[in-house]
Amino acid sequence: MNKLFMDISVVVLLFNEEESLPELVEWIVKVMKTNNYSYEIVMVDDGSKDNSWEVIEKLHTENPLVKGIKFRRNYGKSAALYCGFDAANGDVVITMDADLQDSPDEIPELYRMIKEDGYDLVSGWKKKRHDPVLSKNIPSKLYNWTVRRMTGIKLHDMNCGLKAYRKRVVNSIEVYGEMHRYIPVLAKWAGFKNIGEKVVIHSERKYGVTKFGIERFIRGPLDLLSVMFISRFVKRPMHFFGILGILMVFIGILAALWLGIQKIIQLRHGIIGNLITNSPYFYIALTSMIIGAQFFMGGFLGELISRSASERNKYQIEKKTFE
Repeated sequence: MNKLFMDISVVVLLFNEEESLPELVEWIVKVMKTNNYSYEIVMVDDGSKDNSWEVIEKLHTENPLVKGIKFRRNYGKSAALYCGFDAANGDVVITMDADLQDSPDEIPELYRMIKEDGYDLVSGWKKKRHDPVLSKNIPSKLYNWTVRRMTGIKLHDMNCGLKAYRKRVVNSIEVYGEMHRYIPVLAKWAGFKNIGEKVVIHSERKYGVTKFGIERFIRGPLDLLSVMFISRFVKRPMHFFGILGILMVFIGILAALWLGIQKIIQLRHGIIGNLITNSPYFYIALTSMIIGAQFFMGGFLGELISRSASERNKYQIEKKTFE
């Protein structure tokens, strides 16, 4: 198939999902053939400990359009997305999890919304979820409400794994760490503001168990703060730290001026006052100036670091079924 033109790349993320992979691939292929799409399926094995990779190799042998990437160890969903995006050749990139809770039957409408309605990104909305209420549904509603208020992006399900992207979107954003939860935010800050939503079918898990633990309740809010900071200040950290530094130094100068004026008044009236070092304003001034200087240094170092990118998105890939 001509690599220069392909309708759809389906990026499937998986970790220990050997039972579901044959059924999922068969389902995706059926949808593609029914709609006469040119396609590829990129399966990213995030360091599975079961036989998922052997299943992927077998599927690739049966159908060369099924491609596989295997990590040496578990890096997480963001790393898998990054490598999946990098390998995708399709004009539209669609992501989904491998647990069969995302329906491939949603693909044609997601594709249409990108190509015909002009969206840059379409996120699925699992309006009716088949997940535990206390451990997933309620925290998800609270999380999505918070993100909507902080980012202005009106999505009901920010972290839904079923999404469709225009190719230039995945080429323009960098997903690392735990930023997969906030891809719409990253896309918006990259200049892609035409972000849509589609209600999608969410099925019960057919095989295995969920791979997400309670730690996501801690990581989620921290990741949100990180992505908000990175989106606004990653290219100009001095704008953030510099403002804080100026504020702290200004407070220190005000406290020092107050001490100086107070001492001058006392001397002019012949009043023997306490030593300046005995005043709490002395320590406020000193502490504020020191902290302000540290903020300035933090901003300066941040500027240097941001201009010399590290190899933060290099992962140990053990095997591929393609070059």
